[in-house]
Amino acid sequence: MDGYRSPWLDVDLELLRDSTRKFFERECVPHDARWRREGMADSEIWRKLGTMGLLCASIPEQYGGGGGSFAHEAVICTEQARALVTCFSNNVHSGILAHYLLNFGGEEQKLKWLPRMATGELVGAIAMSEPGAGSDLQAIRTSAVRQGDEYLINGSKTFITNGYHANLICVAVKTDPTQRAKGVSLIMIETDGLAGFRRGRLLEKIGQTGQDTAELFFDDLRVPAANLLGTREGCGFIQLMEQLPRERMLIALQAAVIMERAVAETTAYVAERKLFGKRLLDMQNTRFKLAECKTIATIARIFVDSCVMRVLDGTLDAPTAAMAKWWSTQMNCQVLDECLQLFGGYGYMSEYPIARMYADSRVGKIYGGANEVMKELIARSMEP
Repeated sequence: MDGYRSPWLDVDLELLRDSTRKFFERECVPHDARWRREGMADSEIWRKLGTMGLLCASIPEQYGGGGGSFAHEAVICTEQARALVTCFSNNVHSGILAHYLLNFGGEEQKLKWLPRMATGELVGAIAMSEPGAGSDLQAIRTSAVRQGDEYLINGSKTFITNGYHANLICVAVKTDPTQRAKGVSLIMIETDGLAGFRRGRLLEKIGQTGQDTAELFFDDLRVPAANLLGTREGCGFIQLMEQLPRERMLIALQAAVIMERAVAETTAYVAERKLFGKRLLDMQNTRFKLAECKTIATIARIFVDSCVMRVLDGTLDAPTAAMAKWWSTQMNCQVLDECLQLFGGYGYMSEYPIARMYADSRVGKIYGGANEVMKELIARSMEP
């Protein structure tokens, strides 16, 4: 936005922003078309991210991280989104999974896994969704049965982001099938050479086609009981609920920056494109539509930035995070639809960034909790 500067940015974060932008433009954008065709990024990108210090940026240095705050994750998240790089999820790896370990893991678990996540040796994923349980996480059926010093895990997961490359996965399981929320636990599995673990096919999607979204299967898989996240069984649902607002803010940040890029791309296009002898930009409908989109993008940026400030000072509540997530993703799809329309037939061609943004952004209204669930969370907070 012209003349606007996010209030949470400082000089150091602006330097990080500039170096991060150059990294994505240099190391990712030239390969993006191939990655989309192949359904996943090259595995070495994770090591490159680690070398650049772009993994686990908000994890304390004692665990191998960058020692930064959520603001550092926000900068990296927005620059990846601005570059339209969707073929791997650093948000899941650094912004979400690493903080499950930081907040709920024991000291031994943190020292074992976080430093290797920071270098890219370990790639992280979170396995929650199942074929019959998406938004209703209490209904998961993947089981973990304690047998001595091990858990025996059976079940399957689907729609798992980073599912092909991930070799450190936080799996939501039922340790007590007689309970709903109180029966859910989180167990970490390190998959390299692990018997009983297998990956299914890469899932074909209408957008984010280069993101390695996969099915995962656990067939009599055994892991140490020490891999339980937390001090006791049955805490998994609470752990998930505590961390989901952070995930939703990262989704909202992505949506806000995509709106900004969509407006910029469209403005540049209609300034050059002519119709009936005059520029599209000179036509009233075009000007009014862009004015509407610009206004929505501006409101989204300011609202999301205010939420980031509340994350940083520890005051962001779950209902407000839900508002940011549902509204920003809803408006992002609306803005993208209006902008794509102004491109005409070219907007439907995948070689144009607007087409990729349109397809890639639709899932924003689904993942991280469907927008209908977000509205229910907000409504519950309003009950007297």
